[in-house]
Amino acid sequence: MKLQIADLEFEPLISYEQIQQRIAEVAQDINNDFEGKEPIFVGILNGSFMFFADLVKEITLPCQVTFTKLASYFGGVSTSQSIRDDFDLTGDIKGRDVILVEDIIDSGNTIRYLIQKLMVREPASITVVSLLFKPDAVVYSIEELRYVAFQIPNDFVVGYGLDYRELGRNLRGIYRKK
Repeated sequence: MKLQIADLEFEPLISYEQIQQRIAEVAQDINNDFEGKEPIFVGILNGSFMFFADLVKEITLPCQVTFTKLASYFGGVSTSQSIRDDFDLTGDIKGRDVILVEDIIDSGNTIRYLIQKLMVREPASITVVSLLFKPDAVVYSIEELRYVAFQIPNDFVVGYGLDYRELGRNLRGIYRKK
């Protein structure tokens, strides 16, 4: 099935059913690894909102949820080195286990920026979980990246929270640019 979003054509990459299955598996790993702890899940808006919501529904640990908002794509099909920091965390994370929930990691620039920004607040730990990871696009290695639902090629993708020109976030699956 082909899909037209604005001026680009996309094709299916990952189905909704595959996403839900991997979320359950990743959540189980987090539940096991953080047993006895009370982490704070931080959703990185806008792209992670669907993944974040479905992930935390599978978490059985006592936890808190909050959000931050960063941007590096600005409506295009490739990430920029410029990061716009639109919305900061409001709660105290000192001494807490923080789990950052990201939609996609490609260059690693955005998540590296956020980790550096949060480390000065002295959390007990920072862990990253990402729906998608593009190993061929990595510029900055992220040692905090412990959970990845899917490794994908270095293709531009939309759907399940990810957008092109603010369109396509509502799609249930993930689609790649043809």
